[in-house]
Amino acid sequence: QLQLQASCPGLVKTTQTLSPICTVSGFSITTRYNAWSWIRQPPGRGLEWVGGIAYDGSTYYSPSLRSRTSISRDTTTNPFSLQLSSVTPEDTAIYYCAADSSPIWSNEKPAEHDYDYWGQGTQVTVSS
Repeated sequence: QLQLQASCPGLVKTTQTLSPICTVSGFSITTRYNAWSWIRQPPGRGLEWVGGIAYDGSTYYSPSLRSRTSISRDTTTNPFSLQLSSVTPEDTAIYYCAADSSPIWSNEKPAEHDYDYWGQGTQVTVSS
């Protein structure tokens, strides 16, 4: 059974880097053809796709966040992580990690059913 668990310090200051980690169990992140994404939900708004990494290490980012985003993975211990730099209070959100066997990378406003698996999410607040 695939399980995802996102974790991150709950409070980050403006201009710092937000760095959640997703722990993956029950499945290898290098298994064809799965892909692993970061999705966030700001207060009072819908889901926003931040970016993702495919089984082969290829990365994909939301155009609006690309300049500040990096996603990486550790194929030895299986987690994947997000780094979102130069954060502002607008980056305050619940950050989720999710997995799917056939992601649509251009879908920047996903719905819950667009992904096969979701972690429970971690609240991150950016203070000014």
